[in-house]
Amino acid sequence: MGDFEKVNILLVDDQPAKLLSYEVILRELGENLIRANSAQEAFQHLIKIDVAVLLVDVCMPDLDGFQLAKMVRDHPRFQSTAIIFISAVLLTDLDFLRGYECGAVDYVSVPVVPEVLRAKVKVFAELHRKTRQLEQLNHHLELRVAERTGELEKSTAEVRRSEERMRLAFEAAQMGWWDYDWTTQRVSCSPSFAEEMGFAAEASGLDLERFLTCIHSDDHQTVRNLLDPAGEPENRTAEIRLVQSNGATRWSLVKGRILGDADSHRFAGVTFDITARKLAEERQLTLVHELDHRAKNLLAVVQSVLRLTQAESITEFLAAADGRIRALWRAHSLLSESRWQAIDLGRIVRQEFAPFLVKQNPRISAEGPPVLLAPASAQSLALAMHELVTNSVKHGALSSTTGTVEMRWTLDQEMLTMLWTESGGPSVVAPSRRGFGTKLIVASIEDQLNGKAGFDWPRSGLRCTLAIPLTSIGAPRPALDKPAQSRPEAPAAVTFSGSRVLVVEDEALIAIMMKEELVGLGFDVVGPVSTLPQALDAARGADFDVAILDLNLGKQSSFDVAEILESRGVPFVLVTGYSAAGINPRFSHVPLLEKPVDLRALRRLFQRDRPKPQVQMSVGSRS
Repeated sequence: MGDFEKVNILLVDDQPAKLLSYEVILRELGENLIRANSAQEAFQHLIKIDVAVLLVDVCMPDLDGFQLAKMVRDHPRFQSTAIIFISAVLLTDLDFLRGYECGAVDYVSVPVVPEVLRAKVKVFAELHRKTRQLEQLNHHLELRVAERTGELEKSTAEVRRSEERMRLAFEAAQMGWWDYDWTTQRVSCSPSFAEEMGFAAEASGLDLERFLTCIHSDDHQTVRNLLDPAGEPENRTAEIRLVQSNGATRWSLVKGRILGDADSHRFAGVTFDITARKLAEERQLTLVHELDHRAKNLLAVVQSVLRLTQAESITEFLAAADGRIRALWRAHSLLSESRWQAIDLGRIVRQEFAPFLVKQNPRISAEGPPVLLAPASAQSLALAMHELVTNSVKHGALSSTTGTVEMRWTLDQEMLTMLWTESGGPSVVAPSRRGFGTKLIVASIEDQLNGKAGFDWPRSGLRCTLAIPLTSIGAPRPALDKPAQSRPEAPAAVTFSGSRVLVVEDEALIAIMMKEELVGLGFDVVGPVSTLPQALDAARGADFDVAILDLNLGKQSSFDVAEILESRGVPFVLVTGYSAAGINPRFSHVPLLEKPVDLRALRRLFQRDRPKPQVQMSVGSRS
């Protein structure tokens, strides 16, 4: 409602002349003047409109003013309507009292004094107007309060959701917050951080010295430097160790800044749990040192093998050195699969026998309980097994078609005992002197593993007993009851006609070695090519009959080349330095050579037994 808005004034009298006189007197007030000649007509107006002042004659024929006033007051809508009586009859005090009881607020006697009537009506009209304005203002205020209350409730709910999201984010990221006020010298921190450190009840205000009790003593000065208001206020970072209530130590990365002015300083920061990262860094550093150590040891072993290998010709020397290095490689591959933790003895034995194993072949048998070997002992036993197998192939039971070899091992609480027995082969006699192979077995078992190697030479064949303390091989008590996994069968053989071989290999020395071997077998070599673009061009357009394909050319895979070869119907052999488990299953039927390349296996793949060059290709089983 504005500052002035007309109100309704209802004039009630059964005499039209008097109504006209009231209207003339009140016209200058500028309000809405409404006339009624009877009580019934007055009620009709009251029902339809809001009336501020009711000016009513006391004496009317059908319903006097007192009755009308009482009826008006009994209605809830009209309880605040001002009623002024006009009477031409001399009224007693009882009449006045009756009028006030009926709800009248004032009396005007006839003859009416215009100024008095206008003044009285004006007061009540203005009072009504102000009352209505106040009601409207109150209504608007209530609406505004309700609106602001709704906004506040919505804002409060959003703040709560935001706090919950932040809490969940802090917990998921293993973060916490804390700050230090230099004025109060108190530390406040997040509930999760305080609970983790064991002072949850004091999270809202810790003494600095009390707070430092959860910090590693070596990091106290780091924390004090972090909180020092001197220096750069922003981007303060430090790594500190937290000592939990149970005594465990965790690493935390603290980031924060100094807030405030010259009179007040406060450090506010967050903490990130970096314990896992620190442990990973320690493990990585340990792994680097361990790999360095093992690489040096392996190179030293290879150096010794090369220097100590004796042979009557270069060819014999290369064959012997290659076999021993491959024995080390096979042991290394097994250790790599187990992440250099431990490998089963049975896997080493079966791996050395693998080139001679045929399905249901009664000539070779190996049996014994599961025995876990530590990395160093696995390499030593792999060399010893290789020498036994090599000696048997050259001079013993495996050099004939009727010979048999048995390998049995037993395990007790103190000792691993391995028994190698040959029979059915050529008659043997004890050698007059120890060869390098025997020396290598004795050195591996006795010097390296603190065991005992015994050799018997009956005419039926060699019997070798290897006894090794469990403490030297790292075998647990009891050993694993899980049998060693068998190797998958070799892929089906592949045949081709022709004599041109494409060699794809990015290691120059390996490529030269394979080329020389293939040329020695009578083949024409295309390449070698060493990059993926060269290999793709050769696979699409070069003239060749079979291919040797390295799976990894630099940092790129050569599976696209294999796809082209298959689409052309050209057989090929895959070469890889990684585990066979990583080969695309789509090419599981393709023969595979693992690095270092076994030249014997390469020769078996490319033997030329017919006048027209046709190659029967097969490969040993994959690890």
